[in-house]
Amino acid sequence: MPPRPDTVFFLSDYGTRDEFAGVVRAVLRRLAPAATVIDLTHEVPPFDVAAGARALARSIPHLGDGVVLGVVDPGVGSTRRGVALRVAGERQRFFVGPDNGLLLPAAELIDTEIEAVELPAPDPMQDAATFDGRDVFAPAVASLCNGATLDDIGTTLVPSSLVRLLLPLPKHATLADGRAVRWCQVGWVDRFGNLQLSAAPTDEDPDAFALAWADDDQNAPRGMTDRMVRRVDAFADLRPGELGMIVDANGRLALVVREGSAAEQLGVGTGQLVGLAELPA
Repeated sequence: MPPRPDTVFFLSDYGTRDEFAGVVRAVLRRLAPAATVIDLTHEVPPFDVAAGARALARSIPHLGDGVVLGVVDPGVGSTRRGVALRVAGERQRFFVGPDNGLLLPAAELIDTEIEAVELPAPDPMQDAATFDGRDVFAPAVASLCNGATLDDIGTTLVPSSLVRLLLPLPKHATLADGRAVRWCQVGWVDRFGNLQLSAAPTDEDPDAFALAWADDDQNAPRGMTDRMVRRVDAFADLRPGELGMIVDANGRLALVVREGSAAEQLGVGTGQLVGLAELPA
């Protein structure tokens, strides 16, 4: 029989100013005192399920066996389901949280064969309708850490019924002047102002791109012309304050500024489109 999972990887949009994340950790400590809790982040933008899903997907290659507890839950108190997932294989890899697309991208990076159960709804006589992290998800996580199976904590679900996010993919197009362009969405702005794009590097990528900006109906900034950026291997390959393109720690293309913020320099934020175009002839 596989050993019980003994580590909880906790991600939420609770922040650290209020007591929410601490209370969930306290419940885990009380119910599963042998488990170690690792905080991935509690600074997911409030209610931004896609941002939470991307953060989990970035993290999952570096996590060992255990239970991922993800709580970014704008639908708390509604008819949305609470779920627990187990990824196929001999290892103990579980996910617990709301069924809103938060968990599935990271789980499927491990294996697409997944078992799923629906967790019981909170008891309206005992639990609040607004804190499922404390009242539903933490007890389910603790039960798994104490040796429970999925069948012990919930009702079997068909995995294909789980909510799936439609995360943006790069789109190839042609500019008015005939140059090829790859439109990418900014999926993440980190604390340094680096802009992670929804694109991975390819063998055909040139050594430099021209940045193109979409029209108003494509939700991109206005009033900017094409701007050339070099693709480099490291921040140190750029001059201080220079904008460039690197492959970041998660294998994605990212616009960066050495010792500065690409987000501030370009006036670009999460969800906006950036075009990676061929340089003018």
